[in-house]
Amino acid sequence: MANVEHGGRPGDAFGATAPGSAKARLGMVRAGLWLIAAILAVRQVAVVLGTPKGERLTDLETWVGPEGVLHVNGSLYDSTRFTGTPFGGLVLKPLTKAAEQALGWGWTFGTLLLVVALGLVAARALPQPVSRRTALLAAPVAISLLMLSLPVRNTLYLGQTSIIPVLLVLLGCFAVRGERSSGVLIGLAAALQPTVLLFAPLLWFTGRRRAAGATGVAFAASTALAWAAMPHDSYTYWVHHLVGVGLGRPADDLANQSLHGALLRIGVEGPLEIALFLALGTAVAVLGLRRAVRYARDGQLLLAVAVTGCVAVAVAPTTWQHQLLWVLLALAGRVGKKAGDRYVWPVAVILVMTLPAKMMLPNMESLYPLRDNIVLLAALAAATVVPFLSRTSEYYRSPVPTEYAEPVPTRWKRVPLLPFLRRVLTRPNLLLELLLIRVGYSAYQQVRLAATGGTNSGGRATAEQHGEQILSIEKFLFIDVEHWVNHAVVKVGWLEDFFNFYYTSFHFVVPLSVLGVLYVRRPADYRWARAALGFATLFALVGFWLYPLAPPRLMPGLGFIDTVHGVQDFTQPDYGTLTALTNQYAAMPSLHFGWSLWCGLVIVVLAPRWWMKALGLLHPLFTVSAIVATGNHWVLDAVGGAAVVGAGFALTYLLQGPRPRPLAKPAGQAAESGAGGKTGEAEEAEGAGEVSIAGPAPAKGRTPS
Repeated sequence: MANVEHGGRPGDAFGATAPGSAKARLGMVRAGLWLIAAILAVRQVAVVLGTPKGERLTDLETWVGPEGVLHVNGSLYDSTRFTGTPFGGLVLKPLTKAAEQALGWGWTFGTLLLVVALGLVAARALPQPVSRRTALLAAPVAISLLMLSLPVRNTLYLGQTSIIPVLLVLLGCFAVRGERSSGVLIGLAAALQPTVLLFAPLLWFTGRRRAAGATGVAFAASTALAWAAMPHDSYTYWVHHLVGVGLGRPADDLANQSLHGALLRIGVEGPLEIALFLALGTAVAVLGLRRAVRYARDGQLLLAVAVTGCVAVAVAPTTWQHQLLWVLLALAGRVGKKAGDRYVWPVAVILVMTLPAKMMLPNMESLYPLRDNIVLLAALAAATVVPFLSRTSEYYRSPVPTEYAEPVPTRWKRVPLLPFLRRVLTRPNLLLELLLIRVGYSAYQQVRLAATGGTNSGGRATAEQHGEQILSIEKFLFIDVEHWVNHAVVKVGWLEDFFNFYYTSFHFVVPLSVLGVLYVRRPADYRWARAALGFATLFALVGFWLYPLAPPRLMPGLGFIDTVHGVQDFTQPDYGTLTALTNQYAAMPSLHFGWSLWCGLVIVVLAPRWWMKALGLLHPLFTVSAIVATGNHWVLDAVGGAAVVGAGFALTYLLQGPRPRPLAKPAGQAAESGAGGKTGEAEEAEGAGEVSIAGPAPAKGRTPS
């Protein structure tokens, strides 16, 4: 909320309304956000408690169950499952009986309360001053994000304690009074998670030296107490295992998002790995702590805490997924001088912290080093390179405003339904666009496959039944031409090769090319076209889910020839290398045709010359011919594809109104331009660019939104 509230948009975010109405809307939004946070909390609890007993809270069961390591007289580390500090084991020992009696409910609800407390403290710690809107909405937003984050979900599922150190640090920095009390809380957190001791230098160099001293004393006392009670375990942890290296899973496991784990994953081992880890860790610690001190002195203590936590993530020998909450706190920093760039960092952090790494980057071997260390890279970026704005910067509260097109008059009074979603003229941030396109496509793949229960064979019977229905309808309408076209094309070798190539090659290339050209040349139209494409794809996913349909090539007994993939085993259809990642029965509607029709319509609407428009129309014509000729779609699938594309454009129009129109130049200026050698068509194309797009004056009786 604090990052994006000053977006450069004129007027109130909820519309130009009376103060009473704005207050009522703010209250409704706040109530809605709290409801979302409550739903997410209930869902997380339901997921944990709904998991079979032997599969949930596995770490906690290992510690405190009937045969748990905290019950036996031997070492905590004999089972290799306990990875906490000896002090953590000492604190947990008295809880074993209580945890045994209510292993699921008590621990789960207790963890949930810790998450709520963490969100409330973080919301109150935002750098001042904050608007009233942010103050009211920050807490439910923070709690919702925490509930969605992978570290919290992992903590709830495994029964871990990693939320406690983060909460203790935040309480020590923002809630308790007195430097000694603050230092004691942070010292206890360090006794549970040793790299938290890095907060002591932050306290020292920001003038809170009593707190820094108390942190060291509390850490030393807690560790000494554990050493006195469990000397063998303390020696094992602090000496033999070098602060936890080798405890639990192997240090090169993907879940270990630390520099040590990353070096091991790329193949660096032995003395060289240790030297590199110490050198890189020292550099990250020095640079990160210097930045944290600077932000703390600037009045952004929550950001300083986040940066220090990100340093702790990177330099720890092992940092498991449930210990990565520090990265989410880096949302407190503001990045970007332009209002349009202010969303990039928050969105990137939220995606990294809430989605699996496979959804962030394609499954390409060359990208594995990035994908496998994506959370570590986010932590390193926050700690060392992200240019968070200082509160003294002129852009901190007033970024460069976003340019908006003038509203275009519409025939219907209720269009647009969302007037505050005004047409933006400036080019969107490329990094954010690529990130959202990748995540959106990955979600599209997952939902498409989930429509058949997660397997290609899951919906076969239903899909084939629907195939018979489609064929019957086409016979009734006398458009069942698929079999004839399929066999006619097979008899002409070059034509079969052409349609096979067209089917496999242009489905992604052409839409991405159109989007790329629009992004560079016509940013406002890019946003309009992208929104329509996104809505059309969402409608198609609903169709895949509700009506799984076998394509002609997967209909047994009908005699279709699969020209692209060859003879098929109908129980295990083959779709090339993507067989395991795609839904073979997502034929209705045809996005092959739908996306091609979208390309054709966009080119027809925006292209400045007639021959460009004609070429644009050839693409959907060739595509519909290819999908029928290769046996991959029915004719009615193309009709469904056209329907979802039409619905996508219609919904875009309904929500945002007409797209921005070129601003007509005065006659004198146009004549002068013509005398300078530019044609009328060139002027028209230039006028459709990002600088001069605007709409005519609003229609009479309508207020510009």
